[in-house]
Amino acid sequence: MTTTPEYVPIEQTAGGKKAAGPVGWLDERLGLAGVAKKNLRKVFPEHWSFMLGEIALWSFVILLITGVFLTFWYQPSMAEVEYAGPYVPLNGLEMSQAFESTLKISFEIRGGLLIRQIHHWAAALFIAAMIVHMLRVFFTGAYRKPREINWLIGVGLFALGVINGFTGYSLPDDLLSGTGLRFVDGLIRSIPIVGSYLEFFIFGGEFPGDEIIPRLYMAHILLIPALLLGLIGAHMLLLVYHKHTQWPGPGRTEGNVVGYPMLPVYAAKAGGFFFVVFGFTSLMGAFLTINPVWVYGPYNPSEVTAGSQPDWYMGFVEGAVRIMPAWESTFFNYTWSWNVFIPGAGLMGLLFGVLAAWPFVEKWITGDNREHHLLERPRNAPVRTAFGVAGMTMYGVFWIAGGNDIIATQFSMDIYAITWFCRIGVFVLPVIAFMVTKRICISLQRADANSILHGYETGVLERSPDGGYAERHAPLPQAHQYTLTAHDRLPALEAPAETDENGVPAPHGRAAKARAWARSFYYDGALDKPTTEDVQHAEEHLSDHDGHPVALGDDFQGVSETGVPRVH
Repeated sequence: MTTTPEYVPIEQTAGGKKAAGPVGWLDERLGLAGVAKKNLRKVFPEHWSFMLGEIALWSFVILLITGVFLTFWYQPSMAEVEYAGPYVPLNGLEMSQAFESTLKISFEIRGGLLIRQIHHWAAALFIAAMIVHMLRVFFTGAYRKPREINWLIGVGLFALGVINGFTGYSLPDDLLSGTGLRFVDGLIRSIPIVGSYLEFFIFGGEFPGDEIIPRLYMAHILLIPALLLGLIGAHMLLLVYHKHTQWPGPGRTEGNVVGYPMLPVYAAKAGGFFFVVFGFTSLMGAFLTINPVWVYGPYNPSEVTAGSQPDWYMGFVEGAVRIMPAWESTFFNYTWSWNVFIPGAGLMGLLFGVLAAWPFVEKWITGDNREHHLLERPRNAPVRTAFGVAGMTMYGVFWIAGGNDIIATQFSMDIYAITWFCRIGVFVLPVIAFMVTKRICISLQRADANSILHGYETGVLERSPDGGYAERHAPLPQAHQYTLTAHDRLPALEAPAETDENGVPAPHGRAAKARAWARSFYYDGALDKPTTEDVQHAEEHLSDHDGHPVALGDDFQGVSETGVPRVH
C-alpha cells in the first residue's frame, strides 16, 4: 500500500528556509516580491498575429548570441595584410585585416561559417519581423491612445535596426559591402553645404580612409545594440503597463484581457517559440548561403561588383536613387545634387517622419481622445487601410527599381523601359492601390452587414407556391454577430461654423475647415454597422418561415459551394 506524500510549501522546505534569508534581504531593498506577484500573472491574449513581435524579439536575442561568438575572432582593422589562408583563390592578395579575419571565421574557425550565416539571416529576419509587426499594429489601429509612445519607440527600433544592419553589412570589408559603403558616402556628400564636412568627419578623411571599419564596429556591437536594448526594454514595460491589445469577441471589452497568464502558460509558449525561431534560423544558416564574401574578394575603391545589390531592407533607397532624374543645381559655388539627396536622405527622413506623425495626425482628424484596447478590423477603417496598402505599393515599386539591372538581364528586358515604368508607377500605382483597397474594405463592410441582417446560407432550398426556389437563411450566432459589430459607430460629420454667435468670423477658420475636409475624406464611403433595432427586425424576419422547421444546430453555419458544411 502506497501513500501520497503530503504537500509541503516551498518556503517550509529545507532549501526554502535557506533561501528565505537572501531573498528576504533583496525584497526589503528592491521590493521585487510585490512587482513579481502583480505581473507574473499578467494575462496575454491568444492570436497568431501577436507572434510577429515575438519573432523580432527572439531574432534580436539570436543576434546577440551569435554576435558575441563572432567578436572573438573578428579584427576591426583596415591595416593591409597579404592573405595566406586555406582559401587558395585569394592567396597572395592584399586585403584588410577585417576581410582576412572574416575569411578566417568562415574557413578556419570550427562552426564559424554557420554562426556567421545564422547571424546574417537573423538580422534579415529581425528587420522583416519588425516591419510585418508594425504593419499589423498599423492596420489594426493598435497605436491609438494610450500607445502612441510605444508606436514611436517601434519606429525608433525600426530605424536603429536598419542602421545596425547596414553597419554589420559593411564590416567584412569585401567588394560588395565596400560598394554599399561608397553608396552611403555619396548620400552623405549630397547633403547641401555640410555634406563634404560630414564625410570627412565620419570617414576620418576622404573615402574610404582608415577609420571607418573600427568606427562602424563600435557602433555595431556597442552603441546601437545598447540603444536597441533600452528601447526594447521600454517597449516591453509599456506593453505590460498598458496591457496587451486584443481582437474583439465575446467577453472581450476595453476594460479586460482574455487570455493566458504569464506564468506558467505564456512563458512556456514563448520559451518554446524561441527555440522554434532559433531552429528555423539555424536551418537557413546551414542550408542557404548568404553573403559569400570569398566570391566578391577584398574591397578596392577602383572596382565595383557587377550586379551588386544591398540587403533587401535598403533596396527601396537604392531604387529611388536609380529612377530619380539627374537634377542638379549650383548655388554659391556649391553643387546641390538633388538626384541623390532627395531620393536618398530625403526619402528615409520622409518615411520615418510620416510613420512617427501618423497616430497624431489621425487623432487630429478623428478627434478621438478615448483609450482603445480592442483592435480594429482593417476593413472597418477603409482609408487607413488604403493608405497602408498605397505605402506598401510605393515601397514595392522602389524595390523593383533597385533591381532593375538584375531584372533586365534575367528576363531579357529593356532596363530603360523598367526604369520608366517605375518612374511613372511610383506615382500612379499607389493611387490605384488606394482606390481599390478602399473599395474592397467597403465591400467587406457591406458583406458583414448583409450577414448580420440576412443571416447565412443554410443550403436548404424552399419552393414557393408559384414554383420559384429560394434558399433559406438563418441568423448568425450571437457570438459571431457580436464580433462583427464590436467597433465604434461612425461619428456625425458637421461643417465648421463660419461665424460665432455674434456674427464675428470664427477663429482658426482655415484649420477647422481643413480638419472638417480631412474628417469627411477619412470617413467617406464607410458603412456604419446595423443598429440593434435592425438586428432584431432581421431575426424576426428570418425566424418567420412557413412549413416545417429545419434542425440546423448551433454549430451549423451554412454550406460551401460543394455542399460541405462550413464555419464562418
